[in-house]
Amino acid sequence: MKQLEKLLNWGGVKKDIVFLVISGAALLASIFRFSPLPFDLAWIAIVLCGIPIVLEAIIGLVTSFDIKADVLVSIALIASIVIGEDFAAGEVAFIMQLGALLEDLTVAKARAGIEKLVHLTPRTARRLTGAGEEIIPAEQVQVGDLLRVLPGETVPVDGIVRSGQTSINQAVMTGESLPVDKGVGDEVLSGTVNQFGSFDMEAAKVGEDSSIQRMIRLVQSADAGKAKIVGIADRWATWIVIIALTAAALTWLITGEIIRAVTILVVFCPCALVLATPTAIMAAIGNATRHGFLVREGDALERLAAVKNITFDKTGTLTYGTPKVVAVKSFQPALSEDALYAYAAGVEQRSEHPLGKAVVQGYQRGHTDALPQAEQFQMLPGRGVQASIHGQRILAGNAQLLEQSGIPLSDAVRQAAGRHLNDGCTVIFLAVGQTAAGLIALADTLREDAADTIREVKAAGVTPVLLTGDHENAARHIAGELSIDEVHANCLPEDKLKWIDRYQQQKKPVCMIGDGVNDAPALKRAYVGIAMGGVGSDIAVDAADIALVNDDIKELPHLLRLAKRMMVTIKCNLTFSMALNFAAIILAITGILNPVVGALVHNAGSVLVIVNSAFLLRWKKRRSR
Repeated sequence: MKQLEKLLNWGGVKKDIVFLVISGAALLASIFRFSPLPFDLAWIAIVLCGIPIVLEAIIGLVTSFDIKADVLVSIALIASIVIGEDFAAGEVAFIMQLGALLEDLTVAKARAGIEKLVHLTPRTARRLTGAGEEIIPAEQVQVGDLLRVLPGETVPVDGIVRSGQTSINQAVMTGESLPVDKGVGDEVLSGTVNQFGSFDMEAAKVGEDSSIQRMIRLVQSADAGKAKIVGIADRWATWIVIIALTAAALTWLITGEIIRAVTILVVFCPCALVLATPTAIMAAIGNATRHGFLVREGDALERLAAVKNITFDKTGTLTYGTPKVVAVKSFQPALSEDALYAYAAGVEQRSEHPLGKAVVQGYQRGHTDALPQAEQFQMLPGRGVQASIHGQRILAGNAQLLEQSGIPLSDAVRQAAGRHLNDGCTVIFLAVGQTAAGLIALADTLREDAADTIREVKAAGVTPVLLTGDHENAARHIAGELSIDEVHANCLPEDKLKWIDRYQQQKKPVCMIGDGVNDAPALKRAYVGIAMGGVGSDIAVDAADIALVNDDIKELPHLLRLAKRMMVTIKCNLTFSMALNFAAIILAITGILNPVVGALVHNAGSVLVIVNSAFLLRWKKRRSR
């Protein structure tokens, strides 16, 4: 049987197209009674298009007693041949294969956008050794290897830039249309393209752990065959086969006209029911891919259409996940805020703390002058840093650092800090000499499209919920800016699970969107899990049903609407195909349809529902205003 299956799959789409062209020409010749051969040319269509259908039916019955549409089609083909309706048999076989080809082409087009990733896998890498430079297969790169990437080359693995400056085209991974500047210490991802300068990098994630390979695994798991709605259609197809056979037998017994019975078998083939449903799902998956989503589970969009609540993690999902300076406040009249900012950046430039790095980066982005040089730098774990700039001792850290150094905080400083803390900020206090000079407030800033996204989610009929491990003040502040009414803060991973369970016990299916390792259990437990595929952890992505490749959450409302539109399309297809079948069987019983006309009517319906599904590939609803 396996060898027979290989034989049937030989040649793929190209073979099917060739067979259909030959069969179509043969059927045209048969219509005009032109046959240079001693038999009706419709037999060419029967052999090229019909035999594969019959063999597929036999394989399904023998290996798993699987009664599908091809069983009824095979019976209709054989019955048509027995009564001498060779043209009807050839026509049924031709149009059934045409419908199957349309499905294959639709599926191929739907998946074309994500399958391009497979071809972007780098094949070679330039490894630097003591003896010089050597070109090796990319799969042989080890963590810690020093690699060189020249202009125009693809980055072979994930890594960190160790020397050189360049610009990287990251469109394949992030969707960004403009190149991104990279320098020493910046991360580069496999599959992205080096555009201008050469650079040396240290390999960090190689082989199956690299970004491009992770995306490919997501592509390979995007399979519509797992969708529950497909299972329903398959079960219906089995019953339709039974009903069709019963109706054909009764019609033959009552009328005595076998041609009516054969016509019933021809028009009642449930190909529209079976073909159109998975095509709709795959077309929707293709649409989702064009908007930055990789659907890992075939039934994820079906489940997404039913969600009532969508729970957002805060950090890295609604926000960028990195601290930024949002306020600089000086309490010394003789010290400007710019001067205070420069002192803070100068003393922090040798710090390894993320907040210290954020201060330095924030200053460098907004100022062109060089940082003041710090001397006698000292790291004070758990408190902050201190150094000497222009002969003055500068302290930058928490309130405890200043208090232990004998520097009191005035009421004005404490009140200003309290206001920022209530807004969810982190505060760094600054002292110049023995005086509290001011403070710097840092916060995890909202993504630019976060507010519009939440508004559009509400417009799509889904209730947003903030589910975060951050403290109450930070969570309430973000929720207020985004108009999210339901907020649950201070959540450990188990707390997130409890909230999701509570919603789902209330018959409110939940979609969870998150990015971190701590979100993985919630992503798995939710009715649908969506992971931020770009910044998210590997564990979070593996736990989710859908991955958002470029972390652009503004497309989330489109995904919600697309899922609902997909279900509407599937239901329309099912309704149309069933109505067509029952209408055609009545006409066949009364003798109005013969096998030839019946085949045309029925299979034209199959093509229509497939085309209807294909419209999902480009579907997009305009955003509300």
